[in-house]
Formats: sequence, C-alpha cells, structure tokens
Amino acid sequence: MNRLEHIAKRIGRSLLSHRTPTLDWKSLLKAEEDRWLSAVQYATGGSRVLMATSTGRHQGLTSLESILATALTLRGARVEFFLCDALLPACMETTVQHTHLASFVRHGPQASVCDACYRSGRKMLSPLGLPIHTYSRWITPDESQQANLLASSLSFDQIGNYTLNGLAVGEHALAGTLRFFIRGMLEGVAEREAVLRRYFHASLLTAFAMQRILDQNNYDVVCFHHGIYVPQGVIGEVARHRGIRVVNWNPAYRKQTFIFTHGDTYHHKLMEEPVENWEAIPWTENAEEQVMAYLKSRWYGTEDWIWFHEDPTENLEEISRELGADFSKPSVGLLTNVMWDAQLHYPANAFPNMLDWVLRTIRYFIKRPDLQLIIRAHPAEVRGTLRSRQPIVDEIGKIFPSLPDNIILIPPESQVSTYAVMMQCDSVIIYGTKTGVELSSVGIPVIVAGEAWIRNKGITRDASSAEEYFAILDNLPSGRRMSDEQTQRARKYAFHFFFRRMIPLPFMEPRKGWPPYTARLSGLDNLLPGRVLGLDVICEGILKETPFIYPAEDLPEQQSPEKAHPSSNPSSISSPDSPSLSV
Repeated sequence: MNRLEHIAKRIGRSLLSHRTPTLDWKSLLKAEEDRWLSAVQYATGGSRVLMATSTGRHQGLTSLESILATALTLRGARVEFFLCDALLPACMETTVQHTHLASFVRHGPQASVCDACYRSGRKMLSPLGLPIHTYSRWITPDESQQANLLASSLSFDQIGNYTLNGLAVGEHALAGTLRFFIRGMLEGVAEREAVLRRYFHASLLTAFAMQRILDQNNYDVVCFHHGIYVPQGVIGEVARHRGIRVVNWNPAYRKQTFIFTHGDTYHHKLMEEPVENWEAIPWTENAEEQVMAYLKSRWYGTEDWIWFHEDPTENLEEISRELGADFSKPSVGLLTNVMWDAQLHYPANAFPNMLDWVLRTIRYFIKRPDLQLIIRAHPAEVRGTLRSRQPIVDEIGKIFPSLPDNIILIPPESQVSTYAVMMQCDSVIIYGTKTGVELSSVGIPVIVAGEAWIRNKGITRDASSAEEYFAILDNLPSGRRMSDEQTQRARKYAFHFFFRRMIPLPFMEPRKGWPPYTARLSGLDNLLPGRVLGLDVICEGILKETPFIYPAEDLPEQQSPEKAHPSSNPSSISSPDSPSLSV
C-alpha cells in the first residue's frame, strides 16, 4: 500500500467510526421471524417498490429506508433495494473535506470508503431478507467501455450540459463535483477536471445500471433520499424518463420530521406545489398559536434538527455597535444561501447563480445611498456539516475590497441574530432561503430572486428576470408592512410548510453525533398500519401517490411529534437526546 492509499484508508476508517449502525434488524426480528417471513411471502404479489438506497455508509439514510421497506412490506408491497457495491468512481459519500484529494483523483473512493460503505449497507439491510440488487450486476462490459470512453473524451466544458438519451447526467455530475469541493463554482480549483470526470463517469454508470434494472423489473415506484447529486439525481432522471413514479425524501427542519415529495427533489417540487393544497385549510386560533410559537423557536433552534447559534445576540444596541448599522435609516436585508448547496437548474431564477445576484445587488445599492443594505452570510458556511470552501464574504471581497457605509456585511461566524436584524428592515431580499417563509409570517415584505419555496404562493414579490428584479428594487423602501390579509396568508402557508409538509415520525429520535437521529423500535408492531399517523401518510403516498401532507390542522396540538400521534405506542418511544447539526 503506497502513502496516498494509506492516508485515504485512515481517513475512511476515521469517518466510519462515527457512522455506526443505528438499527439492528437481526436482533429486532429475532423474536418475530415467522411473522416477518409470512409478511414477506404475502407481499410477493403486491406493488413493486425499488428502494434505491445506493450508498450504504450513510446510516441516517439507510436506517430510515430500511424502516420504510419494512413498513411497506407489512402493507403488502414487494420491496427491493438497489445498492452500490464499490462500482462508482465517485459519489456523494466523498468530499474534499473528508478525503485525500490526490488519492481520490488517482484511486477514487475505492481507496478509502467503498468497501466499508458496501459492507455497512449490506449489514443493515440483509437481515430483512428482501432482495438487494447491486450496481455491478446491471452493467454490461460494453456499457462500462462506453462510460469510460465518454468520461475521458468529452471536453471539460461539455460535461455539465451533456445528456445521455435525454438524461441530464452532466448536470448531476457537475452538482456532485461542486458538492465534493464544497464550492459554488469550479474556476481556479485544483484537480477540478479530474474530479468532474470521475463524477461524470459515475453518472454514466448509474444511468446504465438504472436503465437495465428497469428494463428487467416492472417497478411501480422508486423511492430514495434527496434526489440530487450522484448517484441519486441520475436515478431520478432515469425513472422519470421511463414514466416510473419517483418519491424523494429528506430530513426536514423540525425535530423528528421528514419531508417527502412526488416526482423530484423537494428543491424543485415545493416551488411548484399548488396553493390549493393549503390556502383553504381552516384557520383557527390554535393553528395560529402553534405556527407563531414554532417560528419564534427558530430564533434559537430549540425545536429543530439543525441550529447555528447557541446564544444569538439580539440586543439592537450591541448589534448596531458591532455592525456599524443605523437602524433609524430605511434598511433592506439580504439573506444568502450556502453557495455549493443544491446547484441545479431552476428556470424561474432571475440570475444565473447566487453570486451573480449578490454582486449585482451590491452594485445597485452602491447607487442607492438613501438605503442601508444589510447582507447576512449564511451561518452554515462555517457551522454546517460541510464547511464551505467558497465563502460569500471572500467572493464579495474579490470584487469590492471595500464597501460603502450604506452596505453592511455580517460574516457567517457572527453571533448576531439574523432574525433580530431582519425585523428592523423595510424589506428583505432572498434567493433560496426558507427564511422567507418565516419573515413574511410576521409581515415583512419579501422579494424573491431565486428558487425559494415561498415563490409562487401569492405572498412575496417574485422576480423572474433581472429587469423585473431591479424594477422591484426601484420601488424601495416600501414604507409599510404586509397587509393583515397577506400576513395571515403567509402564516397559513408557514403552517402548511412546517406542520403539514414536514411529517413527524416519533420513533426517529434526535441524538448527539452522527447520524443526527436514531431509530427506537421495539418490534414490528410499531410499523403496522394505524400505529403512527405520519408513517401511514408516507406509506400511502408511496403506494398510492396520495399527497405527502400530514393533517396537522385536524390535531389538537403540535408541540411535539409524540403529542401529535395519539395512535402511536408510547412505550416504544424514548425521550430524545439533544439534537445535533446536520446538513
């Protein structure tokens, strides 16, 4: 073993030491073997579900997908898994933060994580006795050769836009590469071409394997995490191209909740969701109290999986001194996203990317000394699981070494409360942050320039072109808050977004470390129909394409997932530990 391989192996072992399995199906099913085998046998004639788990090392994903597979089997579905067996030359399990770059370029993930990743996935899933398909089984020598040829022969500039028989494999290869480097763009990045070619090669192999398994198996639905990057983004492309239903999921924001979408990743689908899904829900005093209490809790993260400040500064005098801000002047807030995250194509964007939006907005406000622009860099740049390698503050500094007095930049490490500052603003401009849902709920006018989920809800001012965007800015300051009617509409959508689209699963408990949650099950009874309402909603959606909407408005209170599930078995639910950061 050479030095690079040794370093890569050591990094891989270090990472895997923090990714211990969270669910032991072998022990859990030991006392219920006959019952489980009967359920599996009964389900052979049911709807066919491919659980395209793919990356077995990510135990937070594997544990929930194994639970879904079990619950679906108990409801008569025939479930199978799709797992990478160390075939792909790149995937979402590697980043420059977690691997040795030179080793990755030379050997790919096989030098550090692949074997252990595959073993970890099989160890979790095998005790269920459900079929596990592996990637290499579904790749022919000719397809392997074709993938090698394309990955080596296309020019660097051609890869991002490359389509394979109508499949946007290049887009997902580029997104995977950006995530690997934890950046929003690749200009000037060492080894960018070699890494992009690896992700492109992996995208092609995924497409070939997915096409072949679908050729020979008549699946009704394919279910898998997230729906972007490599390989999950390509899996979705192939399934949709074949007319096979797709279900994507991801941990949501509230503790013990998850978000599921039909057809594509939630990054896309939440913007397309029809307002009819929520605008007619009865609006009660109880619903108003619940959503406003939760929105206030987001200032501190007490009810969420993810938070970024333990002790945020809210005192306006302290904030004013730290920032040099004068809150007596009309102010406009600007909230950024993490540049590398979810780099996908959104046709409604007014700008080609977030950085272009930020820089052009700064140029605009340089000519508007009558307004104070307060830019808040996203705290996740430094406090997220993946620390950004392209901070927005640095990118701004390259173009604007100094900013005029009317433009204030809050760095990501600042403890200044984003909410306290934005509450002082006349209006707030966003690109893709969910904070637009929260701010509009307290009457602050929000302007959307990118792919924020509050877009198209009849609540915000949405710009679909740069010209439209700057025309909106020309009318600032607005000099008023949103109307009571519009604010109530925003609160109703916030209730839908945070309490109905985020589906509680009380047996998934927060924990310290990695994974950020653990499953607490006492047996198969926990997963039967009628035991956990959120699980019923999810399984019905997967099997029958019903909306993934939790009927929170019909329940008396939503302070905790346990209280929202009167039908669940309290004896199977342990008290949650403290939550941890997760991205």
